[in-house]
Amino acid sequence: MERVQQDLAALLARTDAAIVDLDGTMVDTLGDFAEALNRMLRDLQLPAIAPAAIERMVGKGSEHLLRSVLKHVLAPDQQALTAMQLEAKAEALYPQAWERYQHHYLAINGQYAALYAGVAEGLAALHRTGRPLVCLTNKPTDFARPLLRAKGLDGFFTHVFGGDAFARKKPDPLPLLKACEAVGTSPARTLMIGDSSNDAQAARAAGCPVVLVTYGYNHGQPVRGVDADGYVDALTELIAS
Repeated sequence: MERVQQDLAALLARTDAAIVDLDGTMVDTLGDFAEALNRMLRDLQLPAIAPAAIERMVGKGSEHLLRSVLKHVLAPDQQALTAMQLEAKAEALYPQAWERYQHHYLAINGQYAALYAGVAEGLAALHRTGRPLVCLTNKPTDFARPLLRAKGLDGFFTHVFGGDAFARKKPDPLPLLKACEAVGTSPARTLMIGDSSNDAQAARAAGCPVVLVTYGYNHGQPVRGVDADGYVDALTELIAS
């Protein structure tokens, strides 16, 4: 069911800082994922995976993505196996897959990715308000920082926290609470900007207001069905010109 959003200007006026997701919110990284994953699969002599299948797996961290991809490509040839056996086969391949994926992702990071329309302008407008901005992603920090630099976004953020920065990832609230601590704001006055139910669930659990972009991944589901305080088609909509 489509939800009614709050007035964005009023919502923003009640905040002192913003936390911004990366994949699907600022940068369309599906091309990077597809390239690195398919190079990894070739190394392991496994079948390729289509970008449309990858899109539904993005958002819960690289470890979850890699395990999902392995099970996806193994499943057609392993129909005689139980789910537990398939899981075990994927886990046996995981260490080598992770090493090859890291190698390939770092080599191509950002080359097959593009900024979404309005991201640089929207971040610049938020930055001019004086609010500290935090990039909080489930992507490993060593992947996130170079990507932000490559796309000219690193200067907007006081902190960058990847999925390996804390003991738990979104949708757990811990990363949001730690981000609030880092900039010295209360969760109730810290806006979460994301593209998926992961971001919204983490924000709700942490006590942060949340706005979702309508163009991201959200595991292949309509984002307007997610419980959030607002939805924008571009980050520029957060700040009136």
